[in-house]
Amino acid sequence: MIKRTLLLALLTVAVGATAVADKGMWLPSLISSRIKDMRSKGFRLTAEDIYSINKASLKDAVVLFDGGCTGEIVSPEGLLLTNHHCGYDAIQALSSVDHDYLADGFWAENREGELPAPGLKVRFVRHIIDVTPDVIGNIPSIAGEDEYMTIAEQNIAALTKELEAQYPGMEIIVPSFFGNNQFFAFVYEVYTDVRLVGTPPSSIGKFGGDTDNWMWPRHTGDFSIFRVYAGKDNRPAAYSKDNVPYKAERWLDISLKGYDEGDFAMIMGFPGSTQRYMTSYEIDDMLEVSNPQRIYIRGERQKILRSFMDKDQAIRIQYAAKYAQSSNYWKNSIGMSRGIGKLNVKAKKEAEERAFTAWAEAETLPGERFREALPMIREACAALTALDAERQWLSEGFLQAVELLTPARYFLDKTEIEDPETRRTKFREWYEDFNPETDRKVAKRMLALAREHMKRLPDCYAVIDRDFGGDIDAYVDWVYDRSRFTSIEGVEALLDDFSHEKAEADPAMPLARAVWERYTELGEQRKPLAEKFDEGHRLYIAGLMRMQPDKAWASDANSTIRLTYGQVLPYDPVDGVHYNYWTTLRGVMEKENPENREFVVPARLKELYAAGDFGRYADEDGTLHVAFLANCDITGGNSGSPMMNARGELIGLAFDGNWEAMSGDVAFEPELQRTIVVDARYVLFVIDKFAGAGWLLDEMELVQQP
Repeated sequence: MIKRTLLLALLTVAVGATAVADKGMWLPSLISSRIKDMRSKGFRLTAEDIYSINKASLKDAVVLFDGGCTGEIVSPEGLLLTNHHCGYDAIQALSSVDHDYLADGFWAENREGELPAPGLKVRFVRHIIDVTPDVIGNIPSIAGEDEYMTIAEQNIAALTKELEAQYPGMEIIVPSFFGNNQFFAFVYEVYTDVRLVGTPPSSIGKFGGDTDNWMWPRHTGDFSIFRVYAGKDNRPAAYSKDNVPYKAERWLDISLKGYDEGDFAMIMGFPGSTQRYMTSYEIDDMLEVSNPQRIYIRGERQKILRSFMDKDQAIRIQYAAKYAQSSNYWKNSIGMSRGIGKLNVKAKKEAEERAFTAWAEAETLPGERFREALPMIREACAALTALDAERQWLSEGFLQAVELLTPARYFLDKTEIEDPETRRTKFREWYEDFNPETDRKVAKRMLALAREHMKRLPDCYAVIDRDFGGDIDAYVDWVYDRSRFTSIEGVEALLDDFSHEKAEADPAMPLARAVWERYTELGEQRKPLAEKFDEGHRLYIAGLMRMQPDKAWASDANSTIRLTYGQVLPYDPVDGVHYNYWTTLRGVMEKENPENREFVVPARLKELYAAGDFGRYADEDGTLHVAFLANCDITGGNSGSPMMNARGELIGLAFDGNWEAMSGDVAFEPELQRTIVVDARYVLFVIDKFAGAGWLLDEMELVQQP
């Protein structure tokens, strides 16, 4: 059996070796192993310019934005750029029928006009520490998965407490890498006073909507502007009118020079999740079960949401962010299935697995257990598929889709309310974006679909059959007509005079209980299977590294800061078709369709285009570039990430991947995979020429290198 010390040594070699491939999301703290390759492609800085423990570096200008996106600091005064779709939740929350910032945009006239965005946080990475020996160094080599993770979690808890004492006021996160074979501690400084400074209207920031999502050519001005505020000591502080703009340790200069084909390009950000070590067995589940179900369930709900949103402006604002979040991953799943099938990813995985099996049988001892890895994964996947299919229906079709279940679930089995005022505030915020009639229609559709597709239904269907003659619509109407959870007033009345009996008497409670109990029951059934899978997965990745010790291995994305680099490049999606690597404002005008909400062009933008009034933001050829492409390796979470040139200057904001390479989370496709980026010069043009907010540019450093 493999010794723990040997595994640690293998991991050190694996992440430190050099390889020729561009793919990979690299930890900035380990980037010195990649500098030689980066410089061969044109990079002009050093590893310490990217990540330094002694001085401010590029990583100090990049933040985890709102927990699921990336942003970058672009001025000494804490000014922050991210995508429009990353700021969408905050923009929507600040919007109303009278002040519709989603439709009309918003531009502060000065700092006093910047709008606080409650709940919005940004996280700066202050330190990255390899703690692998501290976490798994004392785990016996014969430990099973349950013992392995129990000891690891105990070690992480002790280590976290130690680091919290060492870095007071900081947030400590210790995620796993390489399938629980490696661990790093991240020390974050979290700022909670973040304010909206400016956003273009959706006709710019979301131009092309769902139609253009994941597609190239693209013409979306996907950006928004925020500012980070701090206490007088420049440290994080709760919102106060006395707070001051954050004094940045490092910020990005913005290039007006643009780019040429083949130019070096790099991205630093917080990619959320990839599955590059996924096996062929997991691909079967994705293609045959999980993706088709997600596509179908979300598609049905989105039809209902859109029908209400199109008829009522208030509902459109309430559900704008929810719809966008749902439809984004819905279309992603469509593209992922298409890409995996079209690019023959499963066959490539099967070839890797055959090579691994041959190596394990010929080169390893039975006690090392590498031979067991793939059979464990195969057996676990075979048993998990049916359980997870049912669980996905409960998650996607009930817990996420039927919003009434959210407040009802909170009250399940409650005997008292902890911190009633905080709970009251949270409920008030939640109900601002809830429309009971929209949700009623969704509930009817979801319950009907679940009856058609689930093998074992939650117990609420027995009530539907017994008391309502199987009429789902009548049952849903009965629940929504009588439940106090359809309004904030009803919930507040319960909070004011709470009792367990009153909560349990609500007709939504049996529905919530039936769904949640079935969901948790399935969760318990899958636990031993998930442990078996995790153990096989851990052994498989460790074995791959041992099999190819000279390869540079990149860990899957896990929402930690990564750097990826490549070049500005066009691509050929299919035979006979060539895609240029940039688009211009001309394309916006060519796509204009006043009858389609996704392709409406603002009058002011048309005026500027007709006049050719692009100012200093035009390219050398006289056109105004809107978006461009680079072959960098990104995924969800990289939205808003800075695209930088060889000098570390900002040239754009990453906001999407391309349709032809949607399988990239599972298998990187170097010939096809592209990052879609909004040109920084278009961002500046919209701020200055379109919005007349040139005062913001005064605090940025705009450079034009020869």
